[in-house]
Amino acid sequence: MMAVFQFQKADKLQRKARIALIGPSGSGKTYTGLAIASGMGDNIAVIDTENFSSTLYADKFNFSVLGLDTFGPETYIEAIHAAERAGFDVLIIDSLSHAWMGKDGALEQVDKAARRYGNNSYAAWRDVTPKHNALVDAMIRCKCHLIVTMRAKTEYVINKDEKGKTVVNKVGLAPVQRDGLEYEFDFVADMDWDNNLIESKTRWPSLKGAVINKPGPELGKQIVAWLSAGDPTPEPQPISTASQPQPKPPAKPTPNTTDSDNVRKRFFAVAKELGVSSEIAKEWAKQAFSKKPVASFNDIPVAPLSKTVDAMADPKRSKAFVNAVTTWYRIKLLTDAANYCGDERGAREWMQVVVGKVPEEATVEELGRFNEELLKATEPPKEEVEQKAIPS
Repeated sequence: MMAVFQFQKADKLQRKARIALIGPSGSGKTYTGLAIASGMGDNIAVIDTENFSSTLYADKFNFSVLGLDTFGPETYIEAIHAAERAGFDVLIIDSLSHAWMGKDGALEQVDKAARRYGNNSYAAWRDVTPKHNALVDAMIRCKCHLIVTMRAKTEYVINKDEKGKTVVNKVGLAPVQRDGLEYEFDFVADMDWDNNLIESKTRWPSLKGAVINKPGPELGKQIVAWLSAGDPTPEPQPISTASQPQPKPPAKPTPNTTDSDNVRKRFFAVAKELGVSSEIAKEWAKQAFSKKPVASFNDIPVAPLSKTVDAMADPKRSKAFVNAVTTWYRIKLLTDAANYCGDERGAREWMQVVVGKVPEEATVEELGRFNEELLKATEPPKEEVEQKAIPS
C-alpha cells in the first residue's frame, strides 16, 4: 500500500540547543562551554573524559560531573540518557573527540574488529559505523541543551610580527572526529588561543559572522531566548499506509466506579512491588497526569492511569516508571532543602552526605532517608508545638 504523507503550514518550533566548540588544547573550550551553559539553565551536567579536568572550574560554576575512563560510542550514549533521566537543563560533553580517537573509541574498535576480518578495515567499519551513528542520533535527540567540545588537529605556523621578528603560532585545523560531524550541530564555533569564539556555522541569524572574546552567560541566554520563541515541538507522527479512510474503532466503555477503584488499588500494589511507597507514588501521579497538579489522587483520569499501570507491570517498561518517580522525588527534595538552607549547592551537598553518593545516583529508598533528615530539620521544636497547643 502506498504511504500517505501530509504536509502542513510550517511554524517556528521550540528546540534544544546543539552547540559544538572546536579548538586546540588551551583555547578555553571547557571554560567557555561552562560559561555559555550557565546562561542556559541552572541544572548543568558535564560528561568529563579528561580525568575530571572540568572540576578545576567548580569554584566558578555550579555543575554536576560524570567522569568516563572508557570512550566507546555506546558508553557516551548511556551517559547522555542518564543525564536526560536526571532532568538536567544543559549537558556538556567534554570532549567528544575521545569517542573517535580514545580508549575503546571508534578507531580503536575498528582496529580490533579488523582482526576478525583478516585485517580488512573496510569490513570492520560495518560493525563500528552503526554505533557511531547511534551516538550522533542520541545527541541530536537529546532532551537537554547540548554543548560538545572537540579537539582540533593542530599545526604550527611561522609568521613575522610587526617588528619583523619570527614568531611561531599554534593553530587549530579540523576537529578530531568523523569528517562532517560538525554539520549535525546548529551552532559551531572555533576557539583560538586568545579565547575568541569564531562562528563557522550557525542556524541563528543573530550569530552569523560572530566573533566574541571570552563569551559568557549572556550568549547562553541569547541562544535560549531565540530557541524558546515558538510553539512546542510535536512528537513525530507515524507514516500512514492507509489507501482509504479507516473506520473508527468502537468507543471504549466508560469505566465504572468499581473499575476505577480497582485500577487505583493496582497502581499502588505494582508501585510497592517496584520499591515505591504509596505516598510517593500518589504525589508523583498527581503531577504526572496533568499540566497542572490535581488536588486529589481520585481526580486523576482512570484511562491514562490504567495505561501507566500496564506499563509498570511490564518488566521491560517498569524501569521507566521508577526513573520518572526517582527524578521527580529528587528534584522535589532538593527544592525543599534549598528553600530551607537558602542555597542549591548546599542542598545537593547535604543530600550527598546523607545518601552517600551524588544525588543523581540515589534510589527512591535512599532519597527517603534524606526526606526523614529534612523533616527532622524543618519541624518546629517540641516546646513550640506544645505552646501553640495551649489555648490562650
